[in-house]
Amino acid sequence: MESIDLLVLRTARDWLQEGHRVLLATVARTWGSSPRPVGSMMALRNDGRVVGSVSGGCIEDDLIHRYTTAYGGPGLPQSLPQQVRYGVTADEAHRFGLPCGGTLELVLEFDPDWPLLSQLLTQLDQGQLVRRQLDLASGQASLAATDTPEQFALDPLHMLNTLGPGYRLLLIGAGALAEYLATMALFNGFRVAVCDPRPEYIDGWNVPGVERLVGMPDDVVRAFTPDLRTCIVAVSHDPKLDDLALLEALHSPAFYIGAIGSRRNSQQRRARLIEHFGETEATLARLHGPIGIYIGSKTPAEIAVSVMAEILAAKNDVTLPGAVDVSKAKGEREQAMLEG
Repeated sequence: MESIDLLVLRTARDWLQEGHRVLLATVARTWGSSPRPVGSMMALRNDGRVVGSVSGGCIEDDLIHRYTTAYGGPGLPQSLPQQVRYGVTADEAHRFGLPCGGTLELVLEFDPDWPLLSQLLTQLDQGQLVRRQLDLASGQASLAATDTPEQFALDPLHMLNTLGPGYRLLLIGAGALAEYLATMALFNGFRVAVCDPRPEYIDGWNVPGVERLVGMPDDVVRAFTPDLRTCIVAVSHDPKLDDLALLEALHSPAFYIGAIGSRRNSQQRRARLIEHFGETEATLARLHGPIGIYIGSKTPAEIAVSVMAEILAAKNDVTLPGAVDVSKAKGEREQAMLEG
C-alpha cells in the first residue's frame, strides 16, 4: 500500500491525462489543533470526485460545493494558485469541524502541469527524493533532486514540499512479530524490507509487498543506506544477528532504531555493545529497547501494535509520556504488586 500523498499525485496525474480538470489542495499552514499536518494533499476533480484529505471532511465538502459541478456549481475556475483559510472565527471552526481554536490555510492549484506531475511521479517511483517548488504568483512548479529531506515551507512567493521516497522499515528477523509489524507498516504507507539469513524463518515468510533482502544483517543495513525516513527494528531474538545490525544502524541517520527483548535482555545488549564494540551510553541513547509502548501486550499482534505506535510517534516527532514507557510502566506495576 503506497502513501496517501503518492496516491493523491498519481490520481491527479491520471485524471489530467484523461482530460478532466483537477484542483490540487495542500495544507500550507495550521494554527492550534488541526486534523491534518502541513504538506497533506487532496485532489479534487471537476465533477466532485476526491482523493486524499485536508481535514476531517467538512472542508472537503466546502471545496466540492465551491469548485465543482457536483451540486450545480460553476466548476473549477481558470485561475492562478489561491490561498484560502478556514477556521478563523469560532463559528467557522465549528462549521468546518475543526477543533477548538483550529485554523488551517490551503494552497489551491488549478490544473497542475501534467508533464511535470508525470515526471515527479517517475522520480518518486525510482526512489528519488524530490524538491517541488511552486511559484505562487505564476503557478509554475519546478522539480529538483535532493539528498536531504526539508521541512515543508511557505513564504509570500513560494511553496516548497519535499516528496518521497516514502518512509521505510527494515526488519531484522522474519518471525511472527515481524509479519504483523510489516503488515501494519504497509498500511501506514511504509515500504518494508525483511532480512533473515535463517532459511527456516525466511522461507516461510508470507506477507505480500515486502522485499526480502539476502545477506548478513549488518551488511544488509549498510547496503540499505538508511536515511532520515528509515526505521530499523531487530526482532530475530538472536544477538549474532541483531547486535551487528544495530551497530550499523546506530551510525546511520535512521529516525528510529529498536530491538525486541525483555528489560533484562535489553540491559544485557547494551552492556555487550559497550564492552565489546566501544559504544557508550551516549551513543546508545537512540536505541529503543524494550521496544513499543506499554499496553499490556502479550501476543505478537498486540506487541506489533505497541511497536508501530512508538515508530509513528518518532516519525511524527511526538514525545511520549513516561507512563507508556515499557520499562518504567512494568517497574511501577511490579512495585505496586509488591506493596499490595
